[in-house]
Amino acid sequence: MKMILEKVAYGQKSVLRQLMELYKYDFSEYELDDVNEQGYYDYPYLDHYWTEDGRYAFFIRVDGKLAGFALVRALRVDTEGNTIYSIAEFFVMKKFRRMGIGSEVAISLFDMFPGIWRVGQIENNASSQLFWRKVISEYTDYNYEEGRRDDGEGPLQTFKSNRSNGA
Repeated sequence: MKMILEKVAYGQKSVLRQLMELYKYDFSEYELDDVNEQGYYDYPYLDHYWTEDGRYAFFIRVDGKLAGFALVRALRVDTEGNTIYSIAEFFVMKKFRRMGIGSEVAISLFDMFPGIWRVGQIENNASSQLFWRKVISEYTDYNYEEGRRDDGEGPLQTFKSNRSNGA
């Protein structure tokens, strides 16, 4: 199976919005969000990926088929000049899970955006925590810090991407 990341063009925003609904539905078992009166979960930051610098939206394709998406944010630049990135949202459709696709996507993103990464999860999403700890441990050879998200609502892993380390 061949995985590619494809930058989401503005004309494809409606496709990303539809995938976001699937993601938010999956995520509803962990968060208390309800659908609105039109039956949508809605994602208030979607338009920001085409109107703000430092936001990057990617489709995940497997053998040419849509398999999910990843949203990346550049948060700020630290005092040493490193850009600090975050995984804003990350979704692999159930059909494509447990095949190594998510790990491959995460590693591709870490390499694509060299700098400091802060990857957080919500407290009651144990499978997400296991996934990110495993990927980040393998990617960094266990060279990462574990802390808490800024809002205190879950774990946070912080590390420097290998590419920015010269690896």
